[in-house]
Amino acid sequence: MARSKKGGRKRGGTFADKTARLKRRFVAWAWSALVAIVLYFVGRYVVVDVYSASRAQRDSAEVAMLMDVKIPKGVDNMKVEYKGFTVYFNSQYHIPNCVVYELTGKETEGEFPRYKNFLTDEQIAGCANPWDYTHSGYTRGHMAPAADMKWDREAMKESFYMTNICPQKAALNSGGWNKLENKVRDWARRDSAIIVATGPILSSKMTTIGESRVAVPERFYKVVLAPFADPVRAVAFVYPNGSSKGAIKKYAVSVDEVEQLTGIDFFSGLDNEQYIESTVNLLQWELSGN
Repeated sequence: MARSKKGGRKRGGTFADKTARLKRRFVAWAWSALVAIVLYFVGRYVVVDVYSASRAQRDSAEVAMLMDVKIPKGVDNMKVEYKGFTVYFNSQYHIPNCVVYELTGKETEGEFPRYKNFLTDEQIAGCANPWDYTHSGYTRGHMAPAADMKWDREAMKESFYMTNICPQKAALNSGGWNKLENKVRDWARRDSAIIVATGPILSSKMTTIGESRVAVPERFYKVVLAPFADPVRAVAFVYPNGSSKGAIKKYAVSVDEVEQLTGIDFFSGLDNEQYIESTVNLLQWELSGN
């Protein structure tokens, strides 16, 4: 007679065994889920970083192209690249033909203090000396403003090189010109980044100051492009070297008009360049009431 089995385990085991198995399965599932989540987010951020790097590289190349202004043939010109801006310098007149730079919204938040002294760039032929302006009746007017270079100590210092300076009447330098520079910083914050080109309007009638015979322009221009705005837009301004009362919009012109006055070609690689440079939309620049 077959002996009955006593004390053997029932199929499926005890309650404790079931609980242990469920616990092990849950832990394994949890670890698998955690690994999957980690891999997902790592992969996602890698893709985002690669995309961001690619976009930054593309944007950087585009900005470099747009900053490459073309000075007319026959005009004395030397291209000088500083950390925060590029000067197209005229050694004959001892002032720049044009100073161009990109200004981002983040850069306007820089905290480096204003440099204290103007400097001669000894490496640039024809660079004026700070004392050429002494008792001349003219101030040393920045083309790339020092306040736009406060994001970096070196850029701030280099903005005080005389290659970046033109003789300006105090009424312009601390008046309408300063008001326009403050507005430009507002646009950089609003549009994330802008390109600014600034300089004198040269003429054969210019007087001179100082031992270096620094030319004194009768007018100045500033050209502003928002290449990443939607829509892309540009505006320009022409100010007399003297009293500049009135709203900023009073001095607004098209980029085309500045090109005609200076012979300089701005933003030649810009898509839809002809329309953008010929159009002045004060509403886009928040100038309709200013």
